[in-house]
Amino acid sequence: QVQLVESGGGLVQPGGSLRLSCAASGSIFSINAMGWYRQAPGKQRELVAGITNGGSTNYADSVKGRFTISRDNAKNTVSLQMNSLKSEDTAVYYCNADLTTMSPPKTSDYWGQGTQVTVTS
Repeated sequence: QVQLVESGGGLVQPGGSLRLSCAASGSIFSINAMGWYRQAPGKQRELVAGITNGGSTNYADSVKGRFTISRDNAKNTVSLQMNSLKSEDTAVYYCNADLTTMSPPKTSDYWGQGTQVTVTS
């Protein structure tokens, strides 16, 4: 069984910073891409940032220059450093991993439970 556990959400003022972390555990053979998505009330879930196992990254236009995604392949973790936060960044943030399990060997998408980020003065 595989679990993705997020941490680091919270309440912050506009212009502030937060760092989200996500750790994958369980019967994992390999992790391909990892990423962060977010869903604001009344809106669809959207990709915030993604990173491949080779370190290639991509970002939503709305967060480019403010957010940085990173991962530690040895620890099966992915992080999202969020700077210059805006009220429109308020959402539930979800960790995502495209990974292959050991037994049975199967590649699937896995999601964390979500962590709330609220940006308000």
